[in-house]
Amino acid sequence: MSLNCNEINLILSELNIEGSFIQEIIQPGYDTVSFKIVGKTEPVNIVICTSPQSCRINKTNSKSPKNEKPLRFNEFLKSRVQGMRINSCKQLGLDRIVKFDVSTWKDRLFIYARLWSNAANIIVTDENGKILDCLYRRPAKDEITGGVFVPQEKIPTEEEKELSLLKFPIRTFDDNDFFKGKEELSFNEKINLYYTECAGKLSRESLLAQAEKWYNVKRSKMENALQHLIEKKSEFENAGKLKHTGDLILSFASQIKGSYLDCTDYNTGEQLHIRLNEKLNPQENAASYYEQYKKAVSGIESLEHDIELEKKAIASLDEEYNRIISEKNTLKIEQILRHDTKPKQQIQKKHPGLHYEIDGWIIIVGRNSSENDELLRHTVKGHDMWLHTRDYAGGYVFIKAQKNKTIPLEILLYAGNLAVYHSKARKNKQADLYYTQVKFLRRAKNGPKGLVLPTQEKNLFIKIDDEKLKRLDEIEKASSIL
Repeated sequence: MSLNCNEINLILSELNIEGSFIQEIIQPGYDTVSFKIVGKTEPVNIVICTSPQSCRINKTNSKSPKNEKPLRFNEFLKSRVQGMRINSCKQLGLDRIVKFDVSTWKDRLFIYARLWSNAANIIVTDENGKILDCLYRRPAKDEITGGVFVPQEKIPTEEEKELSLLKFPIRTFDDNDFFKGKEELSFNEKINLYYTECAGKLSRESLLAQAEKWYNVKRSKMENALQHLIEKKSEFENAGKLKHTGDLILSFASQIKGSYLDCTDYNTGEQLHIRLNEKLNPQENAASYYEQYKKAVSGIESLEHDIELEKKAIASLDEEYNRIISEKNTLKIEQILRHDTKPKQQIQKKHPGLHYEIDGWIIIVGRNSSENDELLRHTVKGHDMWLHTRDYAGGYVFIKAQKNKTIPLEILLYAGNLAVYHSKARKNKQADLYYTQVKFLRRAKNGPKGLVLPTQEKNLFIKIDDEKLKRLDEIEKASSIL
């Protein structure tokens, strides 16, 4: 249940922020804005929440968490409102619209917090009512930049005030066991506790229920993936049979009949029926089994690495969940859940391709011509380093430059390994590369998409280092977990 008009008046009377200054503004979520007010007394954090059924304004003792990437409205408030003096803060009549009159020596603005459950909004206007920006932009209601918002204030009579108190009484929370022994708390403190612990989708109880559901679903998927890897490893552990089958084919080549070989295993005495490709000779059929054996042996090492990564991922998920359930700040819990439950298709990547951060350096990989072209056009700059395999088709690898720093050899080797791995030279496990700065690349005239011709390039021979690739794999896996 949202605050009613009389509760809003009581909240504002307790705040007493006229003459104070807005020191900091944080928007921890899409429906919440926090103001740090200083001036009259000790700093006060005020939260304005527009979530349905939880619309409110109140003082809070919790510090609001910042988003990794500041939200649009937050950036506007920081640039236009932060630092202003609060001349007045009042509710317009009994309409549940709180009006902040704020100013500097050269500018004056109005901030309206409309606390209606199904139409809440925070709107900033100039002195003439022209909208500068809104928390929610609603073109159908003209609540957009450039629109006009001048709510009329109807001053209630004493009789109307008395009737409103009967119709919309101020909550006492006497019937809530959670508040027993907390009678000395101010109304602001009770409201803050009520909405963070007991009520609405942003209450701690509700958020922890969401967290448990998110955790169980995600852990179940991870456990299934781990089990699949373990089962696959078990299949690969029988790789020795493939090599032995190849040996048998060569040993009993004279007994081959078309597409099969019936023979006695000289190790076990068991009668075997081995299927063959009748288009291949015995040596080629044996070579096919040997090749499968090599892949299986290589696959076991890779699977062991993947299994270890998956176990680490599950451990990291457990740590994250424990951090959530021990977090007291509900705004922080909501922020963590919003980040982790956002559908992958809605998460905007900084750039196409793969992204690695290692020892403070950023390496970017374009895996095809489209990604290569997009990275060249919009992501990399002239001083960034470009690497590509000689004589083999493959992706482009870029190392982002750092001011007054030379790229260490180790980072160059990591990037070189990625260039070979994402090229046709992967099977050979080695290749010559050329590398140069992006500013020394020029597009091939009438050439295919993404094709460039380097100048002032240097040569680098790379032999794939499995340990380096494993570390890069761990970095990529870790960045996708949380």
